[in-house]
Amino acid sequence: MSQPAPAAGYGRRVIIVDDEMMITMLLEEMLVTLGHTVVGIAGRLDSALDLARSAEADIAILDVNLNGEVSFPVAKVLAERGLPFMFATGYGALGLEAPFQNAVTLKKPFELKDLSQALERLLG
Repeated sequence: MSQPAPAAGYGRRVIIVDDEMMITMLLEEMLVTLGHTVVGIAGRLDSALDLARSAEADIAILDVNLNGEVSFPVAKVLAERGLPFMFATGYGALGLEAPFQNAVTLKKPFELKDLSQALERLLG
């Protein structure tokens, strides 16, 4: 089985924010396959905010719904730091609130090629 070419921005340090462990593990595996390094994982809003404020990262992938709380405060912190981020959500772009309605969105469920393409849109 052939591997896709590394995504744009090869070798980025990534934060994953998702409350579903299986999705987190899948994302981590896919990111490593694409040549990136996961530097932080959070499944709750409070720990995601801590990561967003302090992690030495280049990009972040955020689930919109974290156990009933939205991740938009995390996106706001990342935006203030100038760190690019995308949302990974089953709702697609329809689940995004202003000012994030035009953010790159990875619709769940996704495959490796979908993640690679979303990273290219985010970093390209």
